[in-house]
Amino acid sequence: MTLYFEDLKPGRVFKAGPLQVEPAEVHDFASKYDPQPFHLDEAAGAASVFGSLVASGWQTAAYSMRMLAASELNSIANGLVGLQIDKLMWHQPVKPGDTLTAEFDVMGRKHSRSRPAFGVVQLAWRTFNQHGELVMSLENAIWVAVRDPEGK
Repeated sequence: MTLYFEDLKPGRVFKAGPLQVEPAEVHDFASKYDPQPFHLDEAAGAASVFGSLVASGWQTAAYSMRMLAASELNSIANGLVGLQIDKLMWHQPVKPGDTLTAEFDVMGRKHSRSRPAFGVVQLAWRTFNQHGELVMSLENAIWVAVRDPEGK
């Protein structure tokens, strides 16, 4: 089912996952994008504030996006077009072997004044590990097509 602006009412929640955090992916991501010792080396991770090897927060955000793209929200008529991100927070470190799930809540929406064929929808993202602990949260705005912009 294709989703339009009218389908994304405040209070609606979309769930996604699970997604397994593979050790090799943690190392590969860190080597390319966030080459800090606690993301790359077991001993350095153990000696760090985290006490073990941990995934980059940016990788956690990428995993969350992958779950969003695999959720029912991926059926938005014009695709997942992001406009902004606010309040990005990493609450707990993600470790190799963790299993992540996510929830995406519709917080609000408004019609575009300049482009009546679209609206802006505010989403709250929450990503959890296998223990139900919140590992990441953010809010963002997405651009969503209106089903019938002429009101017919």
